[in-house]
Amino acid sequence: MQRQMNATEWLMLVALSLLWGGSFLFNGILVKAWPPLTIVTARVFLAAVALWLVVKLSGLAVPRGRAVWLSFFGMGLLNNVIPFTLIVWGQTQIASGLAAILNATTPLFGVLVAHWLTADEKLTANRIAGVVIGIAGVVAMIGPSVLGHVGGDLAGELAVLAAAISYAFAGIFGRRFKRMGLAPIMPAAGQVTASAILLLPFALFIDHPWSLPLSGFDTWAALFGLALLSTAVAYLLFFRILATAGATNLMLVTILIPPSAILLSALVLGEQLALRHLVGLVLIGIGLAAIDGRLWRRFAGARRTA
Repeated sequence: MQRQMNATEWLMLVALSLLWGGSFLFNGILVKAWPPLTIVTARVFLAAVALWLVVKLSGLAVPRGRAVWLSFFGMGLLNNVIPFTLIVWGQTQIASGLAAILNATTPLFGVLVAHWLTADEKLTANRIAGVVIGIAGVVAMIGPSVLGHVGGDLAGELAVLAAAISYAFAGIFGRRFKRMGLAPIMPAAGQVTASAILLLPFALFIDHPWSLPLSGFDTWAALFGLALLSTAVAYLLFFRILATAGATNLMLVTILIPPSAILLSALVLGEQLALRHLVGLVLIGIGLAAIDGRLWRRFAGARRTA
C-alpha cells in the first residue's frame, strides 16, 4: 500500500478534492440557515438514499453480516459523524480559511497513525517533508493573515483538529473493506446509512428541525450539492482510492481541498486569483512531488551519474 500512485489514482484524488472543496462552499451557505446537527444529518440521509438507489439499480446484493454492519457503523462514526459535526460546528466559530488549513493537517496525523497501526504504510522522510511543504502551500494560498486569528476561538480550532485526527483513524479503519471483498459503493452506502441512524435522534431532540423556518432555493441547492456531490459521489471515489492506493496516499486529498475550493470560487463565483494563490499552488505541487518521490529519485539519480 505504501507506493506511488498511478495517473488514474492521482486524477481520482484531484476529483475528490474538488468534490470536498465544494463542501466548504455548501457549508458556508447552510450554516447561515440551519444548525450543525441538522445539516450533517440531512447530508448523510440524502446521500444514503442516493447510494442505495444506485445499489438497487446495479443489482448488487445488500450485505447482511453482523461484522460488516458493525464495520459500517465504526466507519460512519469516524469518517462522518465525528468529523462532519466538528467541522460544521467549527465553521460557526472560525473562518473557513482557517478551518481548511487545520483540516489540511490530516495527512500529518495520518502518516503517524498509519506508522503506528499498520505494517505496510510506514513513515518516510520524503512523505513527512512533502506534507509539511504542502501545508505551507495551503497557508500561503489562503493567506498568512488568517493565522493571525489562531487562538481567537480555541474551541473551534480544536474541533477542526479533532476532526482531522478522526479522518486519519478512519483512513486506517476503512482498509478492512477491501479484505471483505466489497465493491466501493457498499462501504460508501453503509457508512452514510449508519451515520444517519446515529445522528437522527440527536438532530430531532436537539435541533427540532420541524420548527426551523422554511429556507430559500440557495439553501436547498447547497444541501443537495453537499449530499449528492460532496458526499455520495465523493465516497465512491474515497473507497476506490483507499482500496488501491492506501490510507496515507488517500489522506493527501486534504492538502488539495483548499486550492480546489479557491479555484471553484474563481470559476463559479468569479473571484480573482491573487499572487499568493499561485505561490501556494507551486508549494503544494512541490510537496506532492516529494510525497510521490519519482521526480526526487530521478534528480538524485541524475546527480549520481553526473
